[in-house]
Parts: sequence; structure tokens; C-alpha cells
Amino acid sequence: MRAVPRLRMMSDHNVRMMSAGPPETVLPEPPASFVASLGAIGSLPVAERRRALLDLVARHPALPHAWAALGAASADGAEAYMAYRVGYHRGLDLLRANGWRGSGFVRHHHASNRGFLDCLSGLARQAAIIGEEAEAVRCTQFLAQLDPAAFPIT
Repeated sequence: MRAVPRLRMMSDHNVRMMSAGPPETVLPEPPASFVASLGAIGSLPVAERRRALLDLVARHPALPHAWAALGAASADGAEAYMAYRVGYHRGLDLLRANGWRGSGFVRHHHASNRGFLDCLSGLARQAAIIGEEAEAVRCTQFLAQLDPAAFPIT
């Protein structure tokens, strides 16, 4: 890959463009203790799982993986929508903190990106369920822009 010179943007942020296409952001891995806790919660009986996920989210509110798991364990509609929406915004914060400047790839094949992408995908589904069609379309298009191979628009 041959690097293209840095461009100076109006916002005074440096953006490094690559001749092979947009840049790619890979989020850091969640802490091993979080991953272990999430795995243990998955083996709990359904009645206990949601309470354990709420506790996990309270301990790790900045991790979109936690919000994605809570969204998946929530009832369809407003309840799941809320969890995915918070996770989506926490994921945007994490992306920005790791160099993402509003464009470029965030690939699903990187496990560390999946919490954010799962929240965005869940938000698209739940927005459609509650009748927020414009938001469902925006989220679906955003997924396709972030990783066209994993989220093609059909």
C-alpha cells in the first residue's frame, strides 16, 4: 500500500489517506475480565441473565459489547432500542478516541469492533420495529459504509 500525503482539514485534524482506499479503525480489545464475565453470563439461566447483564453494563458502561449483549437479551421494541442506542453512542465515542474521524472502515472480522457494529445493527432492527424507518435506513446504510462485505445493502 502506498501512502498518499497527509491532507489538512478545516477542523485542523490530520487525515492520512491511503491509495488503497479509506482508512480502517480497529477498536482495542475489551479487558479479559470483561470477556470472562460476559462468557459466564451466557451460561446463566435466562431468568438470571438479564440482571447479570445490567450489573455488567453498570460496571463497564463505556463498552459497546456490554450494551450489545443487553440489547440482545432485551424485549424487542423500545427496551432493546434503548440498549442498542446507548451502545451505539458509546461505540462512537470509542471510535473517535481511537482515531476514527467520521469515515473509513470499521470491519466486522475484528472481534473488538463487533460490540459497536452489533449495537448499530441492533439499532437498525429495533428502529424498524418501533416505526423509526428513517433511522433504520440510516443505520443500515452506515453499516454498509463501515463494512460493505459484512453488511451489504440488499
